[in-house]
Amino acid sequence: MKKTWLDGKTFIISGASSGIGKGIAEKLIIKHGCKVIGIGRNENKFIDFSAKLGENAKLLTYRTFDVTDENEWKNLAKDLEKDGIRPDGIINCAGILPRFKKALDTETEDVIKVTETNFFSCVYSINATYPLISRSDTPAIVNVSSAAALATIVGTSAYSAAKSALKSYTEALIYELKGKAYVSLVMPGFARTDIFRSQNTSIDENKLIKNLSMPAYKTVNAIHRGIKRKKTRIIIGKDAHAMNFFYRLFPKFTMGAIKKVLKGSKLKLFEDVFCDD
Repeated sequence: MKKTWLDGKTFIISGASSGIGKGIAEKLIIKHGCKVIGIGRNENKFIDFSAKLGENAKLLTYRTFDVTDENEWKNLAKDLEKDGIRPDGIINCAGILPRFKKALDTETEDVIKVTETNFFSCVYSINATYPLISRSDTPAIVNVSSAAALATIVGTSAYSAAKSALKSYTEALIYELKGKAYVSLVMPGFARTDIFRSQNTSIDENKLIKNLSMPAYKTVNAIHRGIKRKKTRIIIGKDAHAMNFFYRLFPKFTMGAIKKVLKGSKLKLFEDVFCDD
C-alpha cells in the first residue's frame, strides 16, 4: 500500500466509541497502523470495539469521560506528557442531535448541553492538547461540524448554532495555523448513525431521511479520503453539497424550501416543529 502522511501516527479521537468517530478510529488503525487514544463515555462500547479489532487492539487505548468537562481534557494532556506520549493530531467527532423542536420550545438547559458538547468540547480539547500536538512533524486538527452549519434546518436551532460556531472557530484556526498545522473542517450531511438516538422515532421509519442520508461507512470513507489528502474543507453527501450551493446563492429561498420539504413529509420526526402550523 502506498505510504501516506497518516501512517504510524498517533491520534486522539473524541466520540470514538461509536458512530463516525469509531469508524474513523478503525480506519486509521487498520489502514495506517495508527495508535488511537479514544475518548468517550461508554466503556462497554470501547471493550466491544477492542474485541472487534482483534490483533490490532493493541493500537487502541481509551479514556472514559464527558467531553464537556474541561478539566478532564487538561488531565489527559498532563497524563500524556507524563507518559511521554506525543499525539500527532486530534479528531473531534463527539456530538449530539437533540429532538427536533421549535427554537422557543427548546429548554435553555438543552441549548447549553448541545453547545457544550458540539462546540465547547472542541475548544477544550484543542486548547489542552495542541501544545503536545504542535511538537509533531505533522500536527493536525480535524473538527467534524455538520451540513447544518451550511444552511440552518428548522427545528434544529441549538444544534445548527453550535455547529455553526464550530465551523467559524475551525475556519479561523485554518488560517491562524497555516504553515504550522493541518486543520480541517468536516461538514457531513445526514449520516445513518446513532446520533438520532434522541429523536422520537428511528431513522429506519423515515423514508425521506433514509433516502437523503448516507450510510455511516460511506461518510467515514469520505472523511478518511479528505484527511489523507489534507483537505481543509470536507463537505460530504448530496444533501450537504446542495445546502452549501443553494444557501450561498439564495439563502431565503433555501431556508423556505427546506421547511416546505420537511413539513410536507408529515414525518413523526418533525411533528413538534410544525404542530401549530
